[in-house]
Amino acid sequence: MASLIRQPPLLFPATARHTATVIFIHGLGDTGHGWASAVENWRRRQRLDEVKFILPHAPQIPITCNWGMKMPGWYDIHTIDGNAESLRKNEDEAGILVSQAYLHGLIQKEIDAGIPADRIVIGGFSQGGAMSMFAGLTSKVKLAGIVALSSYLLLSLKFAELVPKPQVNQDTPIFMAHGDSDQVVNTQLGKKSYELLKEMGYKATLKIYPDMGHSACVEELDDVEAFLRERLPALGKGEKPEL
Repeated sequence: MASLIRQPPLLFPATARHTATVIFIHGLGDTGHGWASAVENWRRRQRLDEVKFILPHAPQIPITCNWGMKMPGWYDIHTIDGNAESLRKNEDEAGILVSQAYLHGLIQKEIDAGIPADRIVIGGFSQGGAMSMFAGLTSKVKLAGIVALSSYLLLSLKFAELVPKPQVNQDTPIFMAHGDSDQVVNTQLGKKSYELLKEMGYKATLKIYPDMGHSACVEELDDVEAFLRERLPALGKGEKPEL
């Protein structure tokens, strides 16, 4: 694969002492800026003051379902028709693994800066949610949590063999969410991914939102905020995160 041109991520520093980090990954055709308003809304509520948010930008790559034209993507997709078999067919394993390495690098950079792995959450929407699950569960460090919105499990037929041993994220909470009217990443694919994760012993939960398509809603974003607050509680001025 040709070398990819990457823009540095969009960063929202913690408004108090930095003790935790959330890496949130956008979907196909979007950029990190697409999720800036959600992050700004969480920050206005002042419930995640110790959290730094990192919104990475996918590189421009040729997307087969877009007639090969370049657009921001974490991996190539051959068709977008909401069908599970279509999404699984011809999965871009090489592209997925390149993005996995990049996201693992972002996690490691936070650890190197003094943030323990168990104070880091990785999450995303659609393609970004799929990458957050894949990169999170294949990480060699134990994370605080994983958020996967309107997404699915990548490389599901060989996923178990791609997870490093020991499986340090076997018990890491995974918050999955999906609209019941999603025609892009079919709701059934989200449910099947959830069931596969549960069968493999992962600590996943799934919430379905009525009358929601391939998008997000206020209730869902409130639920994500609640998950982040639960997984990344404020330490206050006196406590230091333990590496």
